[in-house]
Amino acid sequence: MRRKSTAARVAYPAILAALAVALVYLGSIAPRGGIGIVAAAGVLMAGAVISVSLRAGFLCWAAVSVLAFLLVPDKFCALAFAVLFGLYPMVKSIVEARRWSKSLEIAVKLVFFNAALTVLWLIMRTALPGSLPVLAVYLIGNIVFLLYDYGFSGLIALYVSRVDKHLR
Repeated sequence: MRRKSTAARVAYPAILAALAVALVYLGSIAPRGGIGIVAAAGVLMAGAVISVSLRAGFLCWAAVSVLAFLLVPDKFCALAFAVLFGLYPMVKSIVEARRWSKSLEIAVKLVFFNAALTVLWLIMRTALPGSLPVLAVYLIGNIVFLLYDYGFSGLIALYVSRVDKHLR
């Protein structure tokens, strides 16, 4: 992103926010795979962080979270975005900027994920299926989250090499 252009620094996160709201809405009406679509909406926040700043990423996340709670019919999708998928790109950026050891990075990311999963479970426990034991949900969730983080890192690398260089 051209660092001189204030308009571009405002417009780009706004466009990403609009796309993210649309994806969260789509995730709420999709018959299957809604969480995957909401996770894709969270990936857009990384574009704001990489191309503009960490602050822009947080502002983009806040705008999408508020709009999702106001506009999206399925509040679980809005909550999943606000608590986990929308916030994670900024958490990932902060953790990876610290240059900790890989194992400490993974541990901190898992702490974030488990805290977010706990918030989701406490708020939405009546809507979650009761057939799976809580321990299984956390175990499967941690494995899926590690795969998501690995894939997310690949998407960030792709974004930096293919998209961000054209915005600068």
